[in-house]
Amino acid sequence: MSVYDFTVRAQDGTEVALSDCKGKVLLIVNTATACGFTPQYKELQEIYDACHEKGLEILDFPCNQFGEQAPGSDEEIHTFCTGRFGITFPQFSKIDVRGENADPLYKYLTENTKFEGFNGPAALIMNGVAKKMDKDFKNNGQIKWNFTKFLIDREGNIVKRFEPTASMETVKEAVEALL
Repeated sequence: MSVYDFTVRAQDGTEVALSDCKGKVLLIVNTATACGFTPQYKELQEIYDACHEKGLEILDFPCNQFGEQAPGSDEEIHTFCTGRFGITFPQFSKIDVRGENADPLYKYLTENTKFEGFNGPAALIMNGVAKKMDKDFKNNGQIKWNFTKFLIDREGNIVKRFEPTASMETVKEAVEALL
């Protein structure tokens, strides 16, 4: 099984087969428009600008599960992201990324990766936030917060998981290594 076996919902409600992305490197991200990590949209767009021509696709899945930080309709979220950050990468319909209503793609991603911990200056804060939501957060693959990223190779295999506190330079270097 790979990410190519999944279908997701575009903003307009149409089904999109991820098999359409075969042969591309993917960075799959759950996002929010009112989060402390929201400025990562700018860095994601910079990575997309630098690497899209080489075969990168960033797949953006807004999610309102963490502090209700993705309010609004799919259209409102998209308008915010294009207006404020100029994003041009595909943005999909808002989904759940954890719990019983989690999108099947995210169930697959989290069941096949491990949480490797938060790092950087925000690690202490994020550990506290994650522990309030899930006392066993360090021992499961569930999404802990907005802007968790999954790097997928050209064959549809999960290569790496990046927590929201990961350096975007580290993310970019990993993307470039696959291209």
